[in-house]
Amino acid sequence: MALNVLIVDDSHAGRAAIASSLQTANVPVRRLHHASNGAEALKILVSNPVDLVFTDTDMPVMGGLEMVERMSRDDHLWSIPTVIVSAEGDGGLAEQLKGKAVRACIHSSLTPEVIRGVVDEVMGVPEANG
Repeated sequence: MALNVLIVDDSHAGRAAIASSLQTANVPVRRLHHASNGAEALKILVSNPVDLVFTDTDMPVMGGLEMVERMSRDDHLWSIPTVIVSAEGDGGLAEQLKGKAVRACIHSSLTPEVIRGVVDEVMGVPEANG
């Protein structure tokens, strides 16, 4: 199943790194949306089908944490799986935001293997036997 993915980061390089990792990891992407802050992301989310969100936490206008809070209060957005991409790699952040669509928190030094593992985990793809 190809995914509609939204990448939210104020850094063009950060968005490009996630997009490249998705491609290198052979994650099936139907459509890739980009936003430079949470406010832009919310506009995309209400007007486009999105299956998975990757978001930075620290951005101007609206950070990722405020975006996740707003998503959690919206009947149509609360269930979209969201992955926090944090320079701090704060694993406690995902625990703190459980129940607010956040499914994982990963460090911003990404590898295609990490991206693939997180996508499989949050989208419920069963592990391959072997």
